[in-house]
Amino acid sequence: MQNLVKEYIENILETSVVLEKPKDISFGHYATPVAFSLAKELRKSPMIIADELASKFDDSSMFEKVEAVKGFINFKLSNDFLQSLVDNALSNENTFAKETKKDKKILLEYVSANPTGPLHIGHARGAIQGDTIARVGRHLGFDITTEYYINDAGSQMDMLGLSICLAAQEFIYELDVEYPETYYRGDYLTDIAKVVIEKFGKDVIFDEAKHKEIAFFAKDLVMDIIVSDLKDLGIEFNTFVSEKSLYPLWEETKKVLENNDSLYTKDEKVWIRSTNIGDDVDRVVVRDNGIPTYLAGDIIYHKNKYDRGFDEYINIWGADHHGYIKRVKAAIEFLGNDSKKLEVLLSQMVSLLKGGEPYKMSKRAGNVILMSDITNDIGSDALRFVFLTKKSDTHLEFDLDRLTNQDSSNPIFYINYAHARINQVFKKAELTFDDIKDESFENLNQDGLNLIYESLLLGSVLNEAFAKREMQKITEYLTSLAASIHKFYNDYKVVGSAEQNMYLKALSMSAMSIRVGLDLLGIKAKDKM
Repeated sequence: MQNLVKEYIENILETSVVLEKPKDISFGHYATPVAFSLAKELRKSPMIIADELASKFDDSSMFEKVEAVKGFINFKLSNDFLQSLVDNALSNENTFAKETKKDKKILLEYVSANPTGPLHIGHARGAIQGDTIARVGRHLGFDITTEYYINDAGSQMDMLGLSICLAAQEFIYELDVEYPETYYRGDYLTDIAKVVIEKFGKDVIFDEAKHKEIAFFAKDLVMDIIVSDLKDLGIEFNTFVSEKSLYPLWEETKKVLENNDSLYTKDEKVWIRSTNIGDDVDRVVVRDNGIPTYLAGDIIYHKNKYDRGFDEYINIWGADHHGYIKRVKAAIEFLGNDSKKLEVLLSQMVSLLKGGEPYKMSKRAGNVILMSDITNDIGSDALRFVFLTKKSDTHLEFDLDRLTNQDSSNPIFYINYAHARINQVFKKAELTFDDIKDESFENLNQDGLNLIYESLLLGSVLNEAFAKREMQKITEYLTSLAASIHKFYNDYKVVGSAEQNMYLKALSMSAMSIRVGLDLLGIKAKDKM
């Protein structure tokens, strides 16, 4: 809707405009300060310019009223225009708030957790954020590929192999085990150990030389757990890339960096000159033992990304990776690529409560709250919605017991109840959508028109949420729309009133906005509660 209005106004005025939504809808549905930006060029008062520009819309069918107020131009949409938008939307739900295909390919990488154990609740936030960005972006016409980078190289894999063997010795063979200072823990390791023993035999558990072999066999088992847990949240990836598979490309990548004079040797280590492009200190990319560092792996991976020719790259990382951004961007520049094409979003950790107390950590994972435990506890819909109620780079604390409340304190219940309530009103009226789809809004009251207008805002909300990567704008919008639905239902008698069919059609538009909005969050709206 906003794009249509903006394009129409710009065609009439023959200049680009910025559209704003007045806080008080009585002033109009949209306003523009364009007269102020033209004042210097035209050498006139903004108020005079606004009066002149407003008069150009005297015969417009899109607007009921266009008026200049203190240099601003306010636009009130006509009933006929709102009706045309509603009729088109209700007849084409699959394309509502959807945009045509854009000529932009985006590679979106997220989660990318080490394949050493099940995903914990911190991973869930980035997973839900990434999946929602992909859903909304595709709805808006962007070509988005989602990718999981499997960190299957480095010391964490050695530790996985060791941890499996120690778990087997203690819990399967009941031996006294001396654990190192750092190791993985949890029942899942014992389950994996049983598969390892079945595959390779008992002796492998006591052979230190086999730790790496065990780890890479177990990695696939852990990835099966991760993929399954993500699928339970409605999250699937287009591609998976193994870090280990990229390391053979290091020499090729290193030559590109050397040719750009971005590497030097000191203390038998190879360093990248990341301070040349904004980093705090130069970073080691090859250790004194000749083994490339974790950063080297990331450099290879980002070269691989850019070589695949996307227009834009989005990484979602945990907040603890904040200091890593500059060094990766420096490497991208040294590789001859544009680091501005890479956008890094940070995801803060989550504090979950249950009944006011910290949520218990999982025995299965040893010392973390598992994503799968929360999914099983409250369901994927509630988990997805709650994790999208705040901007991802801010701390989130939430008491899961709120999600059992059957009132407005439970946001997902409140929104679903609004959708289910509309279905129930139709049942009470003994009507279907086909019975009211041709109803006119000519005599609809202002509150009804305002509800329609709010319902039609989904498209502009999606655009803003995607452009700013702030998915919480969608949950905020749906919560606000649900409140408007409940208020309208409480303020006006629907079933049996003279305006019944008009009201039902207006409510149908609101229900569809909730349905489409929730679907883009990965949630199916409930028809009954």
